[in-house]
Amino acid sequence: MTRQEILTSLSQSELKAYLAKIGQPAYRAGQIFKWIYHSGKSQLPEFTDLPLGLRQRLQKEFIINPLKLKETASSKDGSIKYLFELPDGNFIETVMIPAAGRKTFCLSTQVGCKFHCAFCASGLHGFKRNLEAGEIVSEVLNLKFVYGHQPTNLVLMGMGEPLDNLDNVLKAIRILNDQYGLAIGARRMTVSTVGLIPALRKLMNFDLQINLSLSIHSALEEKRSQLMPVNKKYPLEELIKAGQDYLKAGGRQLTLEYIVIGGFNDLLYDAEALTAISRRLKAKVNLIAYSPVTGFKWQPPAREEVERFQKWLEERKVRVTVRQSRGLDIAAACGQLAGKFQ
Repeated sequence: MTRQEILTSLSQSELKAYLAKIGQPAYRAGQIFKWIYHSGKSQLPEFTDLPLGLRQRLQKEFIINPLKLKETASSKDGSIKYLFELPDGNFIETVMIPAAGRKTFCLSTQVGCKFHCAFCASGLHGFKRNLEAGEIVSEVLNLKFVYGHQPTNLVLMGMGEPLDNLDNVLKAIRILNDQYGLAIGARRMTVSTVGLIPALRKLMNFDLQINLSLSIHSALEEKRSQLMPVNKKYPLEELIKAGQDYLKAGGRQLTLEYIVIGGFNDLLYDAEALTAISRRLKAKVNLIAYSPVTGFKWQPPAREEVERFQKWLEERKVRVTVRQSRGLDIAAACGQLAGKFQ
């Protein structure tokens, strides 16, 4: 038996082309999209306005929901982590994060990660593969229709490096943004990157105004290389210049993500260097206190240390927010739960 394709990997235009190939009218694509994205159905026999023969053919060739729930973990702060098993036996994590009337879904884009940042659990077990567009889309569909969460924002900041899987990530974003899909506004979606400059330059040509977040974590080249080996290939200064080009090309406002590690990147001269980058990129800064990961040497900062670092930035007129570490009691840092099963 040939491998079933994932139906949610098809854009509406691709679905129309497939239907034309098998002698079906184009309007069937709209019907299928409505069943999946409006009614939340994942079993083709339930698509009752489609001819029986078409349903049977689709059921033979496609799967709608490729994700199987393996485990959930609920935090006292309201965050819920979902561990999903993929058809090939690999695992990914998706997190629902509630805050101030919003529900943000944190999505994975790869199984594992190639980039081995020295504070992140996602790469501890190596890189397995990219997620298909339909697998990314299915993360959202499961949380919305199976587990009852209404997404207000999507952040592609889970397991993996989104720009290392750029084609599938952008395809998933288009499907989720499609007015006949979930119609999630592009400005409610954020893509994070460790700084893959060639892919970032490709992103400049993307016609949806999604938000971009740059993972900085140190504003000093030598320290950043200790934390993020990718900095040796794509140095921070080159990333800043690429960010400036992104803004000139009409990109949305940039955010700098900065994990505060106790005694390492939380000193006054770290704040001054981060201020300089923020000014050059007209970027706001998100501070996140480091969440401890077994096997790594880093220490989480005390609350007073994060507040001191925030104050230094604010005194220098940097727009800064402190993003609370969520789900510490459920190992919500990327890759920690999946690591138990890989």
